[in-house]
Amino acid sequence: MLRTTAAVIAGKAARAATRLRGGGGSAFPGLVAERVDPRLLAHALADVRDGIVVVTGTNGKTTTTRMLVALLRAHGKAVLTNPTGSNFTRGVISSMLKDLPLSGRARADFAVLELDEAHALRFTEVVTPTHALLLNIARDQLDRFAEIDHTARLLEKLAAQATAGVVLNIDDPYVARSRECVQPQVEVRYFGLHESTAHRLPEILETDVRFDEDYHPPQPGPGTGLLQPRDEREFDVLFQDGEDVGPVMLRQRGLAAMINATAATTTARMLLGDAFDPSTARSALAALQPPFGRGEVVDIHGQPLELVLVKNPAGFTVALSTYGSSPVATMIAINDEHADGRDISWLYDVSFESLRERGVSMTSGVRAYDMALRLSYDDVAVARIEPSLTTALDAFLAAHPDEPKRLFCTYTAMMALRRTLAARYDLPEFGEEGEDG
Repeated sequence: MLRTTAAVIAGKAARAATRLRGGGGSAFPGLVAERVDPRLLAHALADVRDGIVVVTGTNGKTTTTRMLVALLRAHGKAVLTNPTGSNFTRGVISSMLKDLPLSGRARADFAVLELDEAHALRFTEVVTPTHALLLNIARDQLDRFAEIDHTARLLEKLAAQATAGVVLNIDDPYVARSRECVQPQVEVRYFGLHESTAHRLPEILETDVRFDEDYHPPQPGPGTGLLQPRDEREFDVLFQDGEDVGPVMLRQRGLAAMINATAATTTARMLLGDAFDPSTARSALAALQPPFGRGEVVDIHGQPLELVLVKNPAGFTVALSTYGSSPVATMIAINDEHADGRDISWLYDVSFESLRERGVSMTSGVRAYDMALRLSYDDVAVARIEPSLTTALDAFLAAHPDEPKRLFCTYTAMMALRRTLAARYDLPEFGEEGEDG
């Protein structure tokens, strides 16, 4: 007990010092606290009453976690989460420190935690989750996580750890196969696209992944949530037992956001049981602001600047299909730091033809020249190349003062640019919004 209290005090002190230095999203406070008490996470979550939910997968973790938290809170539940989106174990501790009492015991009905695919297993070495939500598997920073099959095995191990419930993507064979690893007493539910929308599956899954020819999707049961879009923002989540949710109007547009909402709704329905209310769910999703950098719109002197995070072929392809169809002034910022993935060859698996008509105003970041070269192969003109992110942003905004703008960027580039924008405009500071996944 004394060790846990000392860890909380040390972590809170480190958090205060870090924030004074402008590092609101740092995992350093979690590192400090974890060094004092390596089992701080287990102690912190020991008194969570109704469930510990791990959300993981290649794409959509931050968005889906925010949606699930909003759904549970709208139903009156106290939820502990990692709102900064720092999805390593130390980052989870850092995000929890603000709300932890000195006893180190969190007071909540649920803990809903976004976790990186590999670090989810490190989390389960300390804390056993009651539920797991597995979203998808795509190529993502393969220099960190190796082959897709390896990532699939990580998710299978996580599914095997859950003690009460697992929610799986019925349209992703690598994820759906995790059903075979779930403990017999654990409930399994699925989310996915309604058959009327199945032709749009390549928009949200890797199109070049080779599935086994003998794969057959599992039969969806009554608890399966199926997405049926009405347009790019409005949709319904259909359940076979008739308790449908919709129509829902999201503030974030695109099929990927809607499938994330379907995953979150399916999971909330499992967690809440008879207390789940479709109208409450519909209102909660409609009120939710887009997460940090995921289609977030910043007002720049009366004109919108849309921030779009990209980090792998599937994600960039979805982003271009969702946001790239309307010609606007475009900037692309590509870094190759550890958090981005060192190998940027994945850019050659993305088609940039949708940007050909208007061209790209600016490429920036550590790999600004590499990005411009990649665009040249798709005959996309680039007006300027500027590796310095701040210089590039200033020039981009100055060149297009009276028109809508869009900024596609990798993780560390997005973080740097978002901090610059937050310092200049009325935006939530880093740490108040999600950052990763």
